[in-house]
Amino acid sequence: MKKHFESDIVAEGLGQMSGKLYVVATPIGNLADFSFRALEVLKQVDLIAAEDTRHVKMLLQHYGINKPLVSLHQHNEEHASRGLVDNMRAGQTIALVSDAGTPLLSDPGLPLVKLAKQAELDVIPIPGACALIAALSVSGLPVTRFTFEGFPPRTASARKSFFQAKLGDPTTWAFYESSHRIQASLEDMATVFPAEHEIVIAREITKLHETILKAPLAEALQRVQSDENMRRGEFVVIVAGCKIEAGDEHPTDEQLKILRLLLSECSIKTAVALATEITGQRKKLLYQAALDIKQGE
Repeated sequence: MKKHFESDIVAEGLGQMSGKLYVVATPIGNLADFSFRALEVLKQVDLIAAEDTRHVKMLLQHYGINKPLVSLHQHNEEHASRGLVDNMRAGQTIALVSDAGTPLLSDPGLPLVKLAKQAELDVIPIPGACALIAALSVSGLPVTRFTFEGFPPRTASARKSFFQAKLGDPTTWAFYESSHRIQASLEDMATVFPAEHEIVIAREITKLHETILKAPLAEALQRVQSDENMRRGEFVVIVAGCKIEAGDEHPTDEQLKILRLLLSECSIKTAVALATEITGQRKKLLYQAALDIKQGE
């Protein structure tokens, strides 16, 4: 079977790029992480939609790319996306990029992608750097199944409620955090999770001061509190799944929510089968939970 390499894919796309949206991942730190395919696409498109045009302009200048830029950020994307879709309907090819990494992962872009899909335009991913995936790959925690929670709430009370809801999650989960709130987030987590609960702090991935710290929560918090450098940069925090003791296992709030939605439309048997497939929870536990829900109605 013939293998397709990046150069083949790029060559196939040249001259066939009218009326398409390319979702292009950009480096998160090290410029060498920009793929050849991504560069070729940015050279060929008619327009680049960027979260911060000033930031992206520096990246494009580094690679000698000179293309028209349009700003697409959280405050204007609903309106701007409609105009960009009109441009694509008229035959333009557009690349969507964020400041760094893969667009839409806690970055703008969803309205544009949704509208392009609704207009039956081609939406093509150009994969590359992603802080979340890079951090998970070196975390040393199980990643066969994991959840991504984006950024936690900004206020202390909402963060504590957020962490409380995750307390019984048996799978690895991760969230992004800023330098302004990393200490506060870990302090709030420490009021909910045991001191010995294992976490990973991945800081400044692919950059000069990249740091990967795997430690019990109390130790990780102490490091952040005592080391000013550990409060600088951009962070991915990865949290080990909670260990469920024999006899104490039960569906999470999110799993129960999914089960209730399915039960409103399906039989118990079908709802449990679907919930098992969606959540990965044990069928026996979900079946018992379904019976409890029905009995309580």
